Amino acid sequence: MEEIQKAVKTCLSKYADFNGRAARPEFWWFILAQVVVSLVLSMVAPVLGWLFSLAMIVPTVAAGSRRLHDIGKSGWLQLVGFIPLIGWILLVYWAAQPGEARSNQYGLTPQDAELPATVMPGEQ
Repeated sequence: MEEIQKAVKTCLSKYADFNGRAARPEFWWFILAQVVVSLVLSMVAPVLGWLFSLAMIVPTVAAGSRRLHDIGKSGWLQLVGFIPLIGWILLVYWAAQPGEARSNQYGLTPQDAELPATVMPGEQ
């Protein structure tokens, strides 16, 4: 439960941040939480479910972009999702791939980015 909360907080705090990387658990827990909330709201009041889904477009695209960055791909590749069926399958496949184990052009690994920066003696 704590991991889900952390993922949702991270994705919502980076509401429109398309830079950096997102690990698989962060992305998938956020998507799961979003789907569950959307379904519950849609059962209670369809308009609320629709408004929630509309409000979640930007953070979802941002999280998707960061997830693609984690595997070394451009966030613009999310546009592949507009290709019926094949695009969605490809995006799910990419999102399920393990991230690059080292830093890439999009930044540090998500684990390294969470660590506080340390200053070595003699460095400023």
